[in-house]
Amino acid sequence: MALRMWASSTANALKLSSSGSKSHLLPAFSISRCFSSVLEGLKYANSHEWVKHEGSVATIGITDHAQDHLGEVVFVELPEANSSVSKEKSFGAVESVKATSEILSPISGEVIEVNTKLTESPGLINSSPYEEGWMIKVKPSSPAELEALMGPKEYTKFCEDEDAAH
Repeated sequence: MALRMWASSTANALKLSSSGSKSHLLPAFSISRCFSSVLEGLKYANSHEWVKHEGSVATIGITDHAQDHLGEVVFVELPEANSSVSKEKSFGAVESVKATSEILSPISGEVIEVNTKLTESPGLINSSPYEEGWMIKVKPSSPAELEALMGPKEYTKFCEDEDAAH
């Protein structure tokens, strides 16, 4: 714990960040003081879900910050394809060794694909929250909802403020 606190405060003091990622799949990232990665090119909800909007499809998952606070994910409940989701309404649940949490949709739309890998390997949410651990792909019904979400800098500050309050 002391090492984590030292590393966290050192990273914060150095304002550790990367302007580019080594992976061609991931956008640049920054590291908040809790060592959760926050990726550039994504939008974030205050309920700790992320959205990657590409063309007419928005991919949704939970953030690194959320999975870190949940602990080891052991079960995931997701909606069926061709169902609809509504902004700030539950579309599923994540069960971890610590708690069960509802997953709120950051946007409204039609579910066009569900990550079925999570049924057999829910730990992908912990090991790869922004790649292999995505949850659903949605055809957004209201582009304005995407614009209302936080960018990486706002989300990082939101997490730091939230952690400081606890």
